[in-house]
Amino acid sequence: MATVAVNDANFDAEVRQSDVPVVVDFWAEWCGPCKMIGPALEELSNEYGDRVKIVKVNVDENPNSPAQLGVRGIPALFLFKDGEIVSNRAGAAPKAALKDWIDESI
Repeated sequence: MATVAVNDANFDAEVRQSDVPVVVDFWAEWCGPCKMIGPALEELSNEYGDRVKIVKVNVDENPNSPAQLGVRGIPALFLFKDGEIVSNRAGAAPKAALKDWIDESI
């Protein structure tokens, strides 16, 4: 499963009401570290398949969702399970570290 673009309008439906854990990547087109982790998140999305959903929220186009969660810097990653935040992290990381973080949280 590829990563899914989510916006302020469908954030609750795609993230909080999901039947599976959801990793939310808050990013922007101009953000270098965001571009660095993008391919790793795509690969992880395919590896996890239907077990974990990975979504991307462009903070420039969708300011409400990151503001509600107190996002101050990007990339910011949040892991939701059963509609609640169970973990979050900021900054770029290698694919292996991202996978370990997801595995610990689900």
